[in-house]
Amino acid sequence: MSHASQFRPVALEHASRLINHGPTVLITSAHEGRRNIMAAAWSMPVEFTPPRIAVVIDKSTFTRELIRQSGSFGLIIPGAAQMDLSYAVGSTSGRDEDKFARHRIAATSGPVLGVPVLEQGCAAWLECRWLPQGQTEDAYDTLFAEVVSAAADTRIFENGHWNFTADNADLHTLHHLGAGKFVVAGNQQQARQV
Repeated sequence: MSHASQFRPVALEHASRLINHGPTVLITSAHEGRRNIMAAAWSMPVEFTPPRIAVVIDKSTFTRELIRQSGSFGLIIPGAAQMDLSYAVGSTSGRDEDKFARHRIAATSGPVLGVPVLEQGCAAWLECRWLPQGQTEDAYDTLFAEVVSAAADTRIFENGHWNFTADNADLHTLHHLGAGKFVVAGNQQQARQV
């Protein structure tokens, strides 16, 4: 007896959402007194030593302009408590207004590159030095960078590991599913040796 499949085709424009529900990140940038913050759903590590990452940032954005000018950016991992803020800064351009001022975002300067970093309500941050890649960047809107410093809230990340508990729920990572819908990481479980 055959059962009808519950599977249906997925529009290719949504195919990446099937595999990319890694943490939403906030990208900060600054140059000559101007600064910006935006949300990005697509970031990933690409090398351990030295630590390098890739992040997709559309070439038309104000953030890309500031990164090209400064050669650096911050990659911030917001906690669940920052869901509304993350959506807000990801939904508007900072070209004509300072989103830090508009949303009263408290930022400090990273210790190596001086990029804006956020800690309040966030799980971690990375300071990144842009590694220009020419054609790849232009074709795929993907920027590569070397991580030159990083810090994390020890309540959720310590000794190189995430630890999601009920006590640190506000710091659990956000995972954007599209259209302002997020999943919050949690329900951590430990695998058994078999």
